[in-house]
Formats: sequence, structure tokens, C-alpha cells
Amino acid sequence: MSLNGSVILIELNELTPALISRFMQAGALPNFQRFFRESQVFTTDAGEAGLRLNPWIQWVTVHTGLPLDEHGVMLLGERPKLPTCGVVDRVAEAGGRVWMCGSMNIPFQTPLPGAVLPDPWSADSAPFPGELDTYLRMVRHHVQEHTNPDSRLGAGDYARFGAFMATHGLSPSTVWAAARQLARERGGRYGWKRISILDRLQFDLFRHYHRKIRPHLSTFFTNSVAHMQHTRWRNLEPERFDVKPSASEQAEFHDAVEFAYRENDATIGRFLDLAGEDTTLVFLTALSQQPDVRYEEIGGKRFYRPRDFQRLVAFAGITGPHECAPVMSEEFWLRFEDEPAAQRAAQRLEALQVGGKRAFRAERREREIYTGCDLSGEVEPDAMLVSAESGAAAPFYELLYQAETLKSGVHHPDGLLWIRRPDRRHTVHAGKVPLTAVAPSVLRMLGVEIPSSMKEAPLL
Repeated sequence: MSLNGSVILIELNELTPALISRFMQAGALPNFQRFFRESQVFTTDAGEAGLRLNPWIQWVTVHTGLPLDEHGVMLLGERPKLPTCGVVDRVAEAGGRVWMCGSMNIPFQTPLPGAVLPDPWSADSAPFPGELDTYLRMVRHHVQEHTNPDSRLGAGDYARFGAFMATHGLSPSTVWAAARQLARERGGRYGWKRISILDRLQFDLFRHYHRKIRPHLSTFFTNSVAHMQHTRWRNLEPERFDVKPSASEQAEFHDAVEFAYRENDATIGRFLDLAGEDTTLVFLTALSQQPDVRYEEIGGKRFYRPRDFQRLVAFAGITGPHECAPVMSEEFWLRFEDEPAAQRAAQRLEALQVGGKRAFRAERREREIYTGCDLSGEVEPDAMLVSAESGAAAPFYELLYQAETLKSGVHHPDGLLWIRRPDRRHTVHAGKVPLTAVAPSVLRMLGVEIPSSMKEAPLL
């Protein structure tokens, strides 16, 4: 089969229509403005709410064309369970080359004609080719353990990573930006801006493999805006919240969300420079966010993460053979040899209490448990974590720590979808389109047969 041109999916997780419009009107996002003027512009509707609206569900819908009720992937890290192929596999099966760079929770089959960098939250997924493991290990640490004061990498880890990037696309501009960031942090502030360096490194890596593979379909995923909205919307619009940031916090973080959008704007500019004349660029967000004021009565939403996952598991009385895989925020997977062991472990986790209140939730899937601390309010400094089953007790903060910020952004089903085709024609389409329309649209752009599992008609 002869494929038509090439498509790059620029997956910028959870950017919000109202905020991108606000910052564009203020002149802060010139590359987004250009992209908008040269695109077919749609608003997507994820068609879900509550826990069914999580991004690790919606990005699976984007790539498969299937709603949650059909693809069945409810949790982060469940990608291997998906019984159907995504657009990357469809293109590969049609003879196309592919490069998937960090897409969240997305299924893929190996070997394939190209490369795959799994998302940093999928602990059991290996990259293809294996040389990408050096990059993935570093990113996983910084994404999963960035809030943990007890987790540090050594000089050797950074040396290996630097040597890898030096031969895999590291640009002088990224080196200079990293040096400026380290200098900025000398006063003990602005460490949160390192998130922009990770985006730069990921683009450098993307560009290196894009030039090497020359893929028909490629994807690029970043979570920086989503993270900043979840943790810093309170600083963007303090008037919406009862719990106000302190003066010192507001002085540092008042423009944190806009900073993340400006950095994503720079990323969009790099893709505009990279794209060839026959390349279709697709910018999409899958969903978005809105201010989260549901927890103001209890002082804002907090989350608590184990300092050492194995130590917490041992305290709960779980002693049998198992594997532990951290995921996102407070959550982690436990995998056991059989279902009875997993069932016993779930009971012991749910027996953990603080002040008589259940401290951990545990969702069991056969011999696996998806778990995390279930406390959202403030835990007192002298609080004890107690097992109602064994009677064991320990100071709560010896086993867990509170992440540094209150959550202040929550998911919204609306998403952005801008399709910049080679003809650069601009139309703003009224109404909303289902997220399930993205996958068949991408296959149609490339001239790949749309499978019967994708029931939505392609756009355009």
C-alpha cells in the first residue's frame, strides 16, 4: 500500500480552550496563533465524566477510535491488556514507518518499522529499540519521583543520560536553556521550571528519530501544562478559591500556568519548523481542565505518596512475592503470583487507617492491585497509620509524605483539535465532535484502511 504524506500528532495533554484563547489574545502564544490560522479547528467532546474522564482513558480512545465501554482500559498502566490495535499498529501493518514518542497508555506491538518510547508512567513497558531505555529511565525517575525528597539520582546516572543525549539529538539551545535554569535555581526558587527542560529534551529526541526514521505517522506527548494546571490554577486565578496562596507563593507562581503555555508555544514553533510541505500537523489535547473548588471546605485537596513503596507494603503485612510499580501522584500497582495473594493484599491495604478512617483504596484486577492513599484532607503532624487487621502502628509521615501543592485543576471533557493540512486552509467548525473520530481521521489522511471497529466517520 502507498501511504499519503506524513502525519505528526502533537499531543499536548489537557490544554484548556478558554486559557489558550486568553493567552493568544494577549499575544503570548504567537506560534499557536499561526497554527490556528492555518488549520481546520474542532472542539472535541470526550463524552465522559468523573473517573471515566482521566487522560489515560481518553488517549486510548484517541488512538483506537473506541470509547471506554469498548476498549476497557480504565487505569494507567493497563495498556498491555488492550485487545485491539491503535493507529500506530494500523499504519505499521499497512507498510508505514512509525515513531511514537511518549504517548500516554497507548498500545503497540513490537517489533515494528520505527521506534516507540512508552510513557513514563507505564512501568512494565519497554522501549523499542532498546537503546531508548537510557532516556526512559531518567524521565521515569523525574516524572514519578519529582515530589519525593527521599529519592535522588547519582552523578553516574546523569553522566550516562548526557552521553546518550549527546548522540541522540541534543541541541545547543537545550544545553543553554538547561544552564540558565540551573543558574536561576541558585536562590532556592524556580525549580518547578525544570519541566520546560524535559519538554525540550523530548523534542530533541523526537527530531533525532524523526529525521532518522522519516515516519509516515509520529506522535509527541507532553504533560507539562496538565501538571501545572492541576497544581497551580489557584495561583492563576486566586479569586476563584477560598484557600488563597500566600504572598511569597503567589510572587513565585502567579504566572506558572502561563509559563507552561508559553513553553508549549515554543514546542509548536519547533514543529512548524520541522514539518515538510506534505506533512499534516495535528494538535490535540484529548480533554482539558477547569478550576477545582470542591475541596475548599477542607482546606484544598492534598495527596500523600509513600516515601518507599516496599516499606509501606511491608508495614501493611504484605509479605508474599510481588512486584511494585509506581504510577502517578499517590498511585501504584502491586502484582502477585495468584489471585488469592492479591485478594489478601487488598484486604490488608484497605485495613490501614488514620484516625479511624480508611487510608488506602485498593482496586483488584485478578492478581493485580491498583492502589494509593485515599486521604484528601490535611493529616496532622502527629498522626499514626494503624492497621485495623494486625494492630501495627507507625507515624504517618515516616511512611508517607504530602506533595508540595494543593490540587486546584480538575478535568473537563472539551478538547482542542487543530488539523494543519498541507493546503493550510482555515475553518472553525461549529459544535463538537466525538473523540472517537480522531483515529479514523488520521488513518484517512494517510490512506490507510479504516477497520470496522472504528465506527465514527472521519472528519474532513
